[in-house]
Formats: sequence, C-alpha cells, structure tokens
Amino acid sequence: MTRYIVVRLLDAIPTVLLVLTLVFVAMRILPGDPAVAALGDFATPEQREAFREKMGLNAPLWQQYLTFVVSSLTLDFGVSMMNGRDVLGLIAYNLPYTIELTIASVLLGVVIGVPFGVWAATNPNRAPDSAMRGFSLIGYAVPDFYLGALLLIVFSLNLGWFPINGGGEGFLDRMHHVFLPALTLAFIKAAFLGRLTRTALLEVMGRDYIRTARAKGAREPRVIYRHGLRNALLPLTTGLGLTTLTALSGSVAIELVFNRPGLGKLLISAIAERDYAVIQGGIVVFALFVVAINLAMDLVYVLVDPRIRVS
Repeated sequence: MTRYIVVRLLDAIPTVLLVLTLVFVAMRILPGDPAVAALGDFATPEQREAFREKMGLNAPLWQQYLTFVVSSLTLDFGVSMMNGRDVLGLIAYNLPYTIELTIASVLLGVVIGVPFGVWAATNPNRAPDSAMRGFSLIGYAVPDFYLGALLLIVFSLNLGWFPINGGGEGFLDRMHHVFLPALTLAFIKAAFLGRLTRTALLEVMGRDYIRTARAKGAREPRVIYRHGLRNALLPLTTGLGLTTLTALSGSVAIELVFNRPGLGKLLISAIAERDYAVIQGGIVVFALFVVAINLAMDLVYVLVDPRIRVS
C-alpha cells in the first residue's frame, strides 16, 4: 500500500506542473493591462510602470514563471492587485463555503441517486425502472444554473423558505443557506449516480454467485446489498469521484446564481478585474483539489478491489 501511494503521488507531480504552466500562460495571453485594470484609465504612465515593477510584471517571463511555480508550491500567492489583501487569506475565507457546497451536493446526490438506482435495478422494465430513466434524462437535460434560478425564485423569493443570498453564520444557519444550492447540484449528480447504480447492479445481479446465494435461501435484501451492491462498488467509486469533481467545478456557476461566497465567485470577480494574483492562486487551489480527489479515488479503488494494488 505504501508503494502504491508513493507511485500515485509521483504521478501527480507532472500533472501539477502542467496545470501551473497552463495557468501562467493563460494569464499572460489575456488581453488588457493589469496595471490599467488596477489603477484605472487616469493613472499616469509613471504610476503604471511603478505598479508593474512592484508586482514583478517587468521581469523576464522565465523569471516570472519560476517565481510563480515556487510561490504556488509554497502557497505564497502574494497580495491582490486590486485591494492589497493577502491572496491566501482571501482563499482561506472563501474556500470553506465551496467545500461545504461540494460535500453537501455529493452527499445529497448519493442519498437520492443510489437508492433510486437500486430500486430501478430490482424492478427492471417496470414503473420504478421507467421513473429512473425519466429522472436521469431530465437530470442530464436541465442546466444547473437554470434549475438553480428556478429553485431560487420558487422557494426563496415566492415561498421564503430559504435565504436569497449569503453563506450564513454558525452551523445550522450555514446548512440552511447551503441546502438549496446543494440540492441544485445534487439533482444532476443523483441522475448520474442513479443511472450508474442501476446499470452496475443489473450486471452484477445476473452473475452465478447471485443465483447461488438465492438458491441457498438468502433473503432478497441480503442478496441485493451484501452480494449485489457490494460487488458493484468499483464503477460506483469511479462515478463518485467524477461526481465530486463536477460538483467542485459546478460550484462556480451555483455560487453566482445564489450570490453566496466561495472560491468560484472569487475567481469570477478576479477575472473581471484582471487580478493576476487572485486568479492564479484560486486556479492553483482548484487544481490541487482535483489532484487530491483523484488520488483519494485511487486509494478507495484499492480498498474496494485489492487486486488493483501495485505489487
């Protein structure tokens, strides 16, 4: 297991370096001048030049790149070009809101999608199966930002059951604020996980060991959950990893729709203001989370199926 973890960590290094390179190049090819974006159109050429010198924008590109890579790996993202605040502090404030939205949406997706998929798989070609197909079709077809706006209008503006914006203070208040955005993301995740559970379980339920378990007199719930669902965990683990990644990326749009704090909303504001430091820091943190999630899924694979382990 130790060797497997070390190999996966070494595999992640080129990925992180590639992401850092792409972020650096993308920031340098964006149109516009960061000095103008930060100081405004009425700043003098001397003020703009002093700003570029202060932010290290006059250094050669290779030197800027090396500084960026070293700073990113040490989580030293500098200060915001717009307000002078520490970028790591801005990320640390907004990141918990994005993490709680991602976790809440994935949990809701699992709670809704997996039981629905099991119900459909144990009733093939009947009403539950048809309902699962219809639910997954709607889930795939409806954009999350449209569904979020619809839920916001109905349950927040019209009924007043949930807050219109913000992230809340305190555990219960934050859960109240995050429920509707999480439900928006969870709808699509539940459709995907439900369909995946149905397909994986249907394949497993036709195996010989399932028929043997039934022939020995095992009760149907035990056959389904102990022998069936347990052996369908590998594709479900893959689906769970993909669901977590899409929930993390989808949080950007949902944070804008519900006007709640988060890393996605911070990034969009920084892009509009051409704030290099915040953009680079935010994207690097996003990328590190993606790498960490992929690594975690690799480790879960080993727990689910030890045959995957590197010898």
